[in-house]
Amino acid sequence: MNYRHAYHAGNFADVVKHVALSRLVEHLKLKDKAFRVIDTHAGVGLYDLSSPEAQKTGEWQGGIGRLLGAELQPPVASLLAPYINSVMAANKDGPVRRYPGSPWIVRNLLRPQDRLSAIELHPGDAAKLKALFAGDVQVRVIELDGWLVMGAHVPPKEKRGLVLVDPPFEESGEFDRLLDGLAKACRRWPGGTYALWYPVKDRKAVPVFRRALAGLRVPKILDLAVEIRPPSQEAKLDGCGLVVVNPPYTFESEMRKVLPVLSRILAERAGAKWSLEWLAGEAERA
Repeated sequence: MNYRHAYHAGNFADVVKHVALSRLVEHLKLKDKAFRVIDTHAGVGLYDLSSPEAQKTGEWQGGIGRLLGAELQPPVASLLAPYINSVMAANKDGPVRRYPGSPWIVRNLLRPQDRLSAIELHPGDAAKLKALFAGDVQVRVIELDGWLVMGAHVPPKEKRGLVLVDPPFEESGEFDRLLDGLAKACRRWPGGTYALWYPVKDRKAVPVFRRALAGLRVPKILDLAVEIRPPSQEAKLDGCGLVVVNPPYTFESEMRKVLPVLSRILAERAGAKWSLEWLAGEAERA
C-alpha cells in the first residue's frame, strides 16, 4: 500500500510491459468476438510526468523518453505503433507530459464490443481511476485486492480475454503469490491469456520463480525479459520480465523482432541484454 508508481511511470519497465500488453490486445482484436481485459493492479491510470514525484527520479526519460526519441525501422515501427499511438493520444495537446498506465492504454485500444475491468486496492488511487473513467460504459473500476481476482473474477463472461497481473513487489512473497494466483486462475480458466510482470532485482529469486513456473503443469508459458545493465552489487531494478501464459501464435516471433530493439534503446550501459524463453510448451511450437 506504500508503493507509488508516480515515481516510476514511463520508465524502462513500463515500456517493456506496455509494448507487450499492446501486442496482446491487438491479437485479441483479430477476431470479431468481444473480449475482456482484467487489470489486477491498475493504479491511477494516468501519470503526470511534470509532478514532483516523476521529476525527482526522472526515470521516464530513460524509458518512454528514449523510445520516442529513437528512429524505428520496419517492421518494429508498426509493431510498436499501437503502444506509441496510445502514449501520444494521452498527450494530444503537445509534448509528452503524461504517461498512460496499463488501464488507459488498454482502453485506448479497445473496440466498442470489448471491456476492461480495472482493479485497484488503494482507496485514493481507486477514486482517481473511477474519476478517469467516469461515464465510460466499457470500463468497470473495482476497489479490491487484485490478488482475489485470480480466484473470483475468472473466467469473464465473454470467455475471451487477458488478465494482467502487475503487483508492486513491495512485500516479501510476491513471487509465491504470482505462482499461487496463476495456478488457481488456470484451474478456473485454462484457456485464458495471462501476463505476469516481475522485477529483475533479487537475482536469486528470479531463477527460482522461473523454475517453479515450469513445474506448474501449465501447457504454454513464454518468458520475456529485458535487463538494462549488468547485475548491480546492491539490490537494484536492473531489468524486468513478463510471463505470458497461452500467448497468441505470432507473439513470440513479434517479440523476437521487438526485444532486441528495446534492449538497445533502453540500455543504460554495456552489458544490457534481452531474453525470450519457453518455460513450458516449447516443443509444441518448435
